Amino acid sequence: MLLRKTDLHTSLSDPVLDTMNFLNEVTTRYPEAISFAPGRPYDGFFDSEDIFAHIRRYLDHLADAGQSPAQIRTAMYQYGTTAGQIRDLIADSLRVDEAIDVPAESIVVTVGAQEGMLLALRALISGPDDVLMVSSPCYVGITGAARLLDIPVVDVEEPQDGFSCALVEETILRERAAGRNPRAFYVIPDHSNPSGSTIGTPQREELLAIAARYQVVILEDSPYRLVSPGTPLPTLKSLDTRGVVVHLGSYSKTVFPGARVGFVVADQRILDENGHTTLLADELSKIKSMVTVNTSSLSQAVVAGALLAAGGRVAELNAKPAAYYGDAMQATLGQLNRRLPAARRDRLGVRWNTPTGGFFLNVQVSFETDEAALTRAARHHGVIWTPMRYFYPNGGGDRTMRLSTSYLTTAEIDEGIARLAAFIESETER
Repeated sequence: MLLRKTDLHTSLSDPVLDTMNFLNEVTTRYPEAISFAPGRPYDGFFDSEDIFAHIRRYLDHLADAGQSPAQIRTAMYQYGTTAGQIRDLIADSLRVDEAIDVPAESIVVTVGAQEGMLLALRALISGPDDVLMVSSPCYVGITGAARLLDIPVVDVEEPQDGFSCALVEETILRERAAGRNPRAFYVIPDHSNPSGSTIGTPQREELLAIAARYQVVILEDSPYRLVSPGTPLPTLKSLDTRGVVVHLGSYSKTVFPGARVGFVVADQRILDENGHTTLLADELSKIKSMVTVNTSSLSQAVVAGALLAAGGRVAELNAKPAAYYGDAMQATLGQLNRRLPAARRDRLGVRWNTPTGGFFLNVQVSFETDEAALTRAARHHGVIWTPMRYFYPNGGGDRTMRLSTSYLTTAEIDEGIARLAAFIESETER
């Protein structure tokens, strides 16, 4: 049986779905290249023995709570509840770490934050005129999920000088005037992927007011807050007094990427046609039961053990990694200034932003940063980066590259930026 590509879902022809495959292919083909592409934690902070310690700590926790050996065995070996087994621990952690005070039943434990996005979109976007708004440039995971669900995406441009609430409101009004319904707005307020930008506190308050005024749900995704140096600004969810924020969380950057454990805080009340109310989290659980059934009990146990060890204080657990990532960002910025001093970068038409945390920064150049240029960088100069065009839903970023600083040592950063500067010089002349 031969299937035609045109008979498959149209999302499978979307270039966005090929981006990670292409980056992985380039990395495999040029293993000696220094890669600024992967946005993942530094391997040096993981110890294989911690896995067993975390699981043992969680099993002891269950025993101390009065569960019998048979109950503990069932908790670990069986499927478990769809909404998750460690919601109470996550709720306690959010309370002490993020000032997010919600009941455990308003949380759904997911297979990474990515599943949380899929669940939230499927639940919230219902009508033919509903659209999802995203800050642009934008994390490809949310636009990819929207594409799979046939949800129209409307981008809100992020200006060079940072996030603009005025543009958010302008976009809402424009879409409404065109007969469409902006149902949700996805944003990463802290050290965003891919731009590295952070929304200031006054703007956060203004954004919440706009969302309430126009009844737009904010999907807040903040995976980089607790792995960045300094005191983080308050989450949108902790500032939310109107119930407009659905908070997407992940332990991939802070605890254990391979566990693939995330969560959604969805404490909004849902009123049905019979006058009964439920939590939005309950509705998300219904969808999850048809997607992944439940999140791995073993993965939840590992994350739970880490939370128990830290007393729920993920920020304290990540104090050392946050300092490391902050130093890595500063090392990268320092090497850019060293290898591309003002006179040289003016001549080459190069500039970059200066994030205060997170994993990413952007470098603008005078040439096309397409896949062909990336291949030349890897083959001839031994350095890999990510084309920013991947992150613009409706075009853009054609002369910008994203650099991830989290996965490299200082020595690798020094050598990698030297190679990048040589590539930029060569490509500009070309």
